[in-house]
Amino acid sequence: MCPVADDPIEIVSKRPRRAKSGKITVIGVLGELLITAGILVLLFLGWQLWWNDMIMANSQTSAASEISQDWIEQNTSTPTPVPIVDPAEPSTVPVPGDNGEPVVSVVPANATAFAVLYVPRFGADYHRTIAEGTGHDVLNSNRLGIGHYAGTQMPGEVGNFALAAHRSAFGGGMHLIHELQLGDAIYVQTADGYYTYRYRDTEYVAPSQVQVLASVPNRPDASAVDRIITLTSCNPLYSTAERIIAYGVFESWQPLAFGAPAELAPIIAAQG
Repeated sequence: MCPVADDPIEIVSKRPRRAKSGKITVIGVLGELLITAGILVLLFLGWQLWWNDMIMANSQTSAASEISQDWIEQNTSTPTPVPIVDPAEPSTVPVPGDNGEPVVSVVPANATAFAVLYVPRFGADYHRTIAEGTGHDVLNSNRLGIGHYAGTQMPGEVGNFALAAHRSAFGGGMHLIHELQLGDAIYVQTADGYYTYRYRDTEYVAPSQVQVLASVPNRPDASAVDRIITLTSCNPLYSTAERIIAYGVFESWQPLAFGAPAELAPIIAAQG
């Protein structure tokens, strides 16, 4: 009889092991390069669409605060002349709540800042500078961001005050345009005063449908009698397939000397 072993016997294969190949194939190298390139592209997109977007948004907001405060300080530091009123004549001195026709400023040169946009629905810290033109020097600027379509009307003017901004990237000035609700305030501040518009409705159009910029939107042959604001941006997010268009109607205006509208006053105070 054979003795019984305390432990099982390990059976070792006598077949020679195949040596690992150190050969590097062209396809393998190409695959690794493509993977690396893909990672770099994703990192760049993340930087462009998130980090860079956030940095530019903060920069644009700071620039808007500066120009807004400059107008306010210039207005308060310059004494308003008191006209000599003939007691026999009706007074023409404006008082709060009786502001007359809104002041309409002249169209500035391209890429020149002339207004600040406030939309409380977009957040209490949202305010961006409006400049003339819709080129890259305005929409991609780290100090501007909101562009005024050349040939459309100015704030408070009868017709269509039409604006454009990116939906995402470069500060995303119209990132939340789809969240506007009926009656939301849209404020425009200039060196002359505050113009209040109220949001009415939204539509989606093809990029070629420029009729939305007409004095009477979508009716280029009609004569304007209302004061309209039109906000335009790309849709959907991260795409230029179509345009989202938000319309508002003019409600009122008040000179800078009278202070900001009640809803806007704390926002203006906070930015100072």
